[in-house]
Amino acid sequence: MDLNQKIIAGLLLAFFLITLLRIFRTPLRLALKLAPPPPSPELAINTARGFLALWAVNATAAVTGVALGLNLLNALTVGVLGLPGFVLLLLAQWVL
Repeated sequence: MDLNQKIIAGLLLAFFLITLLRIFRTPLRLALKLAPPPPSPELAINTARGFLALWAVNATAAVTGVALGLNLLNALTVGVLGLPGFVLLLLAQWVL
């Protein structure tokens, strides 16, 4: 590479880094906070609701033919996202 190509590559790299920093400025600022916020009790309540919903789905699996694993990740997905999270889990099971 001659000098002109190195300069152009350096400028493109700088432009790319500046663009990434502008896009991720707020998420980086939130991720780098020194004191994390206290845990929300709503997350625990929604996770418990997710467990109950998944248990209900598994209890009716013989009738409906729909069964999802009852674990913490699935409960968090259903608890936080609600019905779209449930549909997401069903689609993931169907695809995989």
